[in-house]
Amino acid sequence: MEKSALQIARAAYQPKLPKALRGALKAVEGEPTQSVADQEEVQKLFPNTYGMPYLKFEPTKGEANNVAINVGVILSGGQAPGGHNVISGLFDGIKKLNPENKLYGFILGPGGLVDHNYMELTKDIIDEYRNTGGFDIIGSGRTKLEKKDQFDKGLEILKALNIKALVIIGGDDSNTNACVLAEYYKAIGAGVQVIGCPKTIDGDLKNSEIETSFGFDTATKVYSEVIGNIMRDCNSAKKYWHFIKLMGRSASHVTLECALQTHPNITLIGEEVEAKNQTLDDVVTYIADAVADRATRGMNYGVVLVPEGLIEFIPAIKALIAELNDMLAANQKDFEMIADSKKIAYVQSHLSAENAAIFRSLPESVSRQLALDRDPHGNVQVSLIDTEQLLAEMVGRKLDQWKKDGLYHGKFATQHHFFGYEGRCAAPSNFDADYCYSLGFNASMLIAAGKTGYMSSVKNTSKPVDEWIAGGIPITMMMNMEKRSGEMKPVIKKALVELEGKPYKYFVAHRTQWARDTCYIYPGPIQYFGPTEVCDQPTITLKLEHE
Repeated sequence: MEKSALQIARAAYQPKLPKALRGALKAVEGEPTQSVADQEEVQKLFPNTYGMPYLKFEPTKGEANNVAINVGVILSGGQAPGGHNVISGLFDGIKKLNPENKLYGFILGPGGLVDHNYMELTKDIIDEYRNTGGFDIIGSGRTKLEKKDQFDKGLEILKALNIKALVIIGGDDSNTNACVLAEYYKAIGAGVQVIGCPKTIDGDLKNSEIETSFGFDTATKVYSEVIGNIMRDCNSAKKYWHFIKLMGRSASHVTLECALQTHPNITLIGEEVEAKNQTLDDVVTYIADAVADRATRGMNYGVVLVPEGLIEFIPAIKALIAELNDMLAANQKDFEMIADSKKIAYVQSHLSAENAAIFRSLPESVSRQLALDRDPHGNVQVSLIDTEQLLAEMVGRKLDQWKKDGLYHGKFATQHHFFGYEGRCAAPSNFDADYCYSLGFNASMLIAAGKTGYMSSVKNTSKPVDEWIAGGIPITMMMNMEKRSGEMKPVIKKALVELEGKPYKYFVAHRTQWARDTCYIYPGPIQYFGPTEVCDQPTITLKLEHE
């Protein structure tokens, strides 16, 4: 593999580890845990892995444990910067436990486990990928591990390779699968531990023990760099309103963090829209008011940040989507038999009167996307809806009407952008390089401690790495029951933007000024070398949360 000058230089970077992981350590158990909600139902489904205690690693005197164990690793779901460092930390950790230990990577995600598609990850391979972006060392996939025959098929190859522990690196759905797998293997006495690792650039996999999911730091810095570039262009040409959609279907963490880094004129936070029970017209009017206000001072330009899941946060449309999902799940066979040209009419005739009216009121392009563009689980693919263009078009219509009524005298020209894939495989920031390496190394220590059904946890991450705290939490602790494809299932509860949280409150305190004035910040590219205040800083979200 050919390397750029940056890759060559980054290969020499040695990620930092928390003190507890540098030598001999002991596992200190804390209080027993319970799920965040639906305790009785979750406990019933996970009798062998429910209620386990918090775990914290502390330095101790003596020699490190000598544990002989082969380990498997899976990358699951969408890519996030730092995945390679999780694997390199895991590799170094198990080799420290015993140089004879082997690490096997399952190819293209959980499907590799089921299909017995794997490779041994040797030092030469690992060294090629240290501190690099992407998941290309073994690839990723979205196969869900949910069925007994999948678990049994996976167990065949785990036994054949003498693998005693499996690390699943993924988001909320992937770690839910990890929890189900851990429960099953423990219930049947398979002798295979399962450890999860918190990955998602969306930032919605977190709690008191998982302060941030890996990749969030790098991705938001990449997006903020490009937003800053657009702001500079915006401030130079002074003739366009730029509508920028950002990753984050189920939570607005990415959008909020990018706003804190760059100070755009308008930022929409889905959780706020939902809490205020706003309609689509309310959102459009809010933007139009800000556009009109700037126009009174000759500023016919600006930047609007939009989370990709905004549509689903609008209560009326959220209710419509929920009914759509249930209706199509219940009538899937009939729906598939109908010609595409008649599907819109079929949907309208099977919805309640209220939701049918909302469905008819949407632009045809959006109603078609809601009805026809479904993911493999039958759900609306919200990320495919061009929300940024929809909003720009509707704001333009409203301003045209205001102009006819003599209420608006400015100019409104737009540009549209969607920043998503650009941030998923970036070379990890120093923070993510250190955090991911620590998560992987920490996972090896959870394995050595004999744990299963735990998620690797590294916290106190707003402080220098020396002060980071390593340990683990039972995945069941993060569970609740939610309706998926028409059925109630146990899933990890998504962490949404806290409207009482410090990052959101800081944003609210400053957004009026950002809307009226031009307060743009241009963060520039991620810096990997130089003073710590430039290179090693965590996200503004993390700093504000732990002030």
